[in-house]
Amino acid sequence: MVPCVPANVLIFRQARRVVYFILVSLLILLPAAAFAQEERTLEKSTVEKARQDAAAKQQASPEPVKADEKKSEEEKGDEEKKPADPMSSPTFNGLKLRAIGPAFTSGRVIGFAVDPNNAARYFVAAASGGVWKTINSGATWTPVFDKEGSYSIGAIVLDPKNPLTVWVGTGENNSQRSVSYGNGVYRSDDGGKTWKNVGLKASEHIGRIAIDPKDSETVYVAAQGPLWGAGGDRGLYKTTDGGKTWKKILSISDNTGVTDVVIDPQNPSTVYAASYQRRRNRRWCYLE
Repeated sequence: MVPCVPANVLIFRQARRVVYFILVSLLILLPAAAFAQEERTLEKSTVEKARQDAAAKQQASPEPVKADEKKSEEEKGDEEKKPADPMSSPTFNGLKLRAIGPAFTSGRVIGFAVDPNNAARYFVAAASGGVWKTINSGATWTPVFDKEGSYSIGAIVLDPKNPLTVWVGTGENNSQRSVSYGNGVYRSDDGGKTWKNVGLKASEHIGRIAIDPKDSETVYVAAQGPLWGAGGDRGLYKTTDGGKTWKKILSISDNTGVTDVVIDPQNPSTVYAASYQRRRNRRWCYLE
């Protein structure tokens, strides 16, 4: 039989349980609240200290320029440096020119000139590629005529008494569809290092140059003359002063020049010449 408990006792017990629960809750929550309060206080003091440090640094050194602002200032400076006209010379000051042509190969070797005292040293002339020199029997080559007025060569010869003197006749002497022309006779007295144009600039095509074996100042030039027109320096020319003055000693006609000349080595007073009417008209045909 279950004993009967008075109502007032039950109420007391229930109230005591509530009081116990409240006390336990307070014991748990109060330390947590205190810890949170301390954490907020510490965080606040840390933020305040960071602000003070930042203010101190700002006073010690000026504020750095932002990357975007710096870039904008640099671009503005570049724009100020740019010339008003993009095609003016400052735009191209940093560019360097380089040779890219002519696009065709030299081809058509027209002559050799070999040093009689040194067979490893000789010159090669090309119809559309200038003059080349070797001092090691062709192992290596050096262009020696690139700075002159014509790249087309018709004749080349060395002075037999002084191989450092080189004579070059410009304007190829070949007969074909594509023909290059020259601007006279050149002479070098230092083995091709420097050149001087000594005349006959209107010859356009030189067939041969012959030097008197007994007199280096006496030189004969066979000039074919212009291909597309009559006249010009056409015929056989002679100089007795090393190219300072020239005299036409053989003239055939306004359309016929001289293509070859040879001196008798036993008797330089005997000279042989061959004439050649090498002229074209507007139809790309030769004159009949």
